[in-house]
Amino acid sequence: MSQRETWTSRLGFILAAVGSAVGLGNIWRFPYMAAENGGAAFLVVYLIAAVLIGLPAILAEFVVGRETKKNVVDAFRNLGGPGAALIGILGLFTGFWLLSYYSVVGGWVIQYVIGSLTGAYFGDPGTYFGQIASGNGTILFHAIFMLFVVGIVAAGVEKGIEVGTKIMVPAIAILMMGMAAWAFTLEGAGAGYQYFLNPDFSVIVNNYQTIIPDAVGQALFSLSLGMGAMVTYASYLDGDDNLISDGISIAALNTFVGVLAGFVVFPLLFAQSIEPGDAGAGAVFVTLAEAFGTLPAGGIIGFVFFVVLLIAALSSAISLLEVVVSYFVDNFDVSRPILTVGIGTLVFALGVPSALSLETFTFFDNIASNILLPLGVVLTILFVGWIYGGGSVRELRRGLGNASNIGPVWLWHIRTVVFVAVLGTLWLSIQTFL
Repeated sequence: MSQRETWTSRLGFILAAVGSAVGLGNIWRFPYMAAENGGAAFLVVYLIAAVLIGLPAILAEFVVGRETKKNVVDAFRNLGGPGAALIGILGLFTGFWLLSYYSVVGGWVIQYVIGSLTGAYFGDPGTYFGQIASGNGTILFHAIFMLFVVGIVAAGVEKGIEVGTKIMVPAIAILMMGMAAWAFTLEGAGAGYQYFLNPDFSVIVNNYQTIIPDAVGQALFSLSLGMGAMVTYASYLDGDDNLISDGISIAALNTFVGVLAGFVVFPLLFAQSIEPGDAGAGAVFVTLAEAFGTLPAGGIIGFVFFVVLLIAALSSAISLLEVVVSYFVDNFDVSRPILTVGIGTLVFALGVPSALSLETFTFFDNIASNILLPLGVVLTILFVGWIYGGGSVRELRRGLGNASNIGPVWLWHIRTVVFVAVLGTLWLSIQTFL
């Protein structure tokens, strides 16, 4: 087997991890989750969850990956034996499961990029989404999206993932800031800012059983936690970089893009007198398409927005596929391109039911968001905090210098606050799902 690849630079790792985090979870999923949970009320709980749960949890995954320099399954096996390997297997399965329907959304985005140029969705956005959301055409574009993902991952860590994300992530940030600046100029946008930035805390009190698990689940989803991505990416690190500063940079950039998405979506909707209403998976597509269809130069604006969404979808999808590919590259003497094509084909096949039925798509999303992701984080935190314990602190301390005392504080935080919060979220999510 060939020598294992590493990132060529610290910036390459940060941008790749940001690319994994900054994806559809921020630009597609975040606005509709906020719309379903009171706008600013959801934003408040989400920001708290990102800082108190997401950031410490991402460090736990970094520690496992960098210490072992192995794929997600072998990383946990090396540190904790065959039993711990089950955590890695769950992460590998979660990445595989999630990518199968995530790719379907990527196919939707491709169709909306085309529809922005042709004006196909301008007349009746709801009908257009119904036509492209499921069926044979959806399978075709699901396949096209997977071809892009497979092509990037097959090229390798350095020449594929790192090069790709160095282009994608700055492009996402620049285009989203431009879109947010444009949305600010719209007449009536103030109502959107009011909805997104002025929280009604009674909404949180009265709906905590849904808002809290949704916000924590969104933090986990958008930071690519519980799916093995951050363990895998950290395993390609070669050095003693400060994991805490890297984690803060990744979490901050991820949250920044999510908030930017709100600054684009909600002013745009309210400027066109479109209520967020009862959201759901297709809400961003239908409601934004309706807004673009009524704006001067709406086709151009829509094209830019959906291109950003497509880039974000690709940057996250490659990390999900890499979780699975990394395991097989490490354990089988078969070339990366062949393995990537084979695994990509299996992912595509699993995604076909989601491409044929929105009900199946929703089922896949609920399983991933409400069960697989929080379960993966719970088990990771349990292992890193209570089983690996002192070893995780030693690994985190590498590169910290005078700030090394933060290690024990982090360890007890993940043992208590993060573990209890994610376990509680998992319990509430299961109750909601059932």
